[in-house]
Amino acid sequence: GVSLLGQPHHRDHRASWVLTLVFLSLGLGALTSQPVVGTLFLMAIHGFVIVLLYRHHTPLWPISWWGLGAYTLGALCLLLTLVAAPPLSSMAALLACTILLPVVPFHDGHLTALTRLPGNLPSFMVLLFPALGLHSLAPLAATLPDPVVWVMSFLALTGTIYGAIKALAQSRVRLLLAYSSLSFFSMLWWCVVTTRSATPRAALFVGAVGLVMCGLLLAWQIIRTRYGDDVDPQAISGLASTMPQYAVLLSLLALAAMGLPPFGVFAGFMGLLLSSTAAFSAGIIVLVCAWLAASWYILDLVQRLLFGTRRADLRYADLLQTELAALVIVVLTLLALGVAPISLFGPDRTTAATGADSEPAGAHSGSLVWNR
Repeated sequence: GVSLLGQPHHRDHRASWVLTLVFLSLGLGALTSQPVVGTLFLMAIHGFVIVLLYRHHTPLWPISWWGLGAYTLGALCLLLTLVAAPPLSSMAALLACTILLPVVPFHDGHLTALTRLPGNLPSFMVLLFPALGLHSLAPLAATLPDPVVWVMSFLALTGTIYGAIKALAQSRVRLLLAYSSLSFFSMLWWCVVTTRSATPRAALFVGAVGLVMCGLLLAWQIIRTRYGDDVDPQAISGLASTMPQYAVLLSLLALAAMGLPPFGVFAGFMGLLLSSTAAFSAGIIVLVCAWLAASWYILDLVQRLLFGTRRADLRYADLLQTELAALVIVVLTLLALGVAPISLFGPDRTTAATGADSEPAGAHSGSLVWNR
């Protein structure tokens, strides 16, 4: 609903409105159905995305065969989970999760979806796909054998660093946000695989990161609506005085994206770190450094847009009522996620709560699923 509110009312966007409702229906079906039916819903989502990415590309954003290949791989992996036996089906399910909840080197689909899907779909997919990925990863997390945990931990830390560095180097806003979300979701991967559990804290983090990226993509969509899809962000400045409503809401979204309290990203990130079974380690240092890097590139983006010289050749127009409502809903939801008690999202069963004498999660079930 928020992504639809932030979309300008134009005949050309009707298809993306309908597709948003289609993806929402398929996503809810995947989240609420039995595993086999849910997998079929996920395959349908992949099929729609492949068709959209093949048909919708521009000279500014040319067709990405790597992105198409990533979602094709995801669809094939989902098919394998239905027809293959363990451990092949378990490995295929894990690979499918890496497409939906992005991690290096399977992140090209995520980047392509956020930069090339039409209309409001990027701002919707940045929340839907990671939620579906975490939902699929949750039953697998406790069954991961030690070698897989080691590999995925390495990939997650690599993705955290890679996403932060690439975001620092970007001049195009949608790519910056895509790499930023990759860095944040890679942090989640590290916490989930090292603890072998997907707790309500993980769901809170995914929801908060997806929602704040949705808000920032909507905020950039507002600029694109006024100045064109190929607008250079460095050519836009002085919005703090000319578009005050937009400036206030963008500043709040930036604070949330930087992981500052009292917003949901901060609550989710702190919850993941505090519930992690790993003590102070290199992984924790990498996560904190990437978190601090987010403050750098997000703040730099917002400062360039809001401050600086007001250009006389630009026509400034503050938020429409629907745009204002969409951004206000996002900010209030992020605030609610930040102050709500974690018990509201369900019992928080972390690995640490199993007791000092318990074996690591996956010591038994992992051998059944992966080594049958």
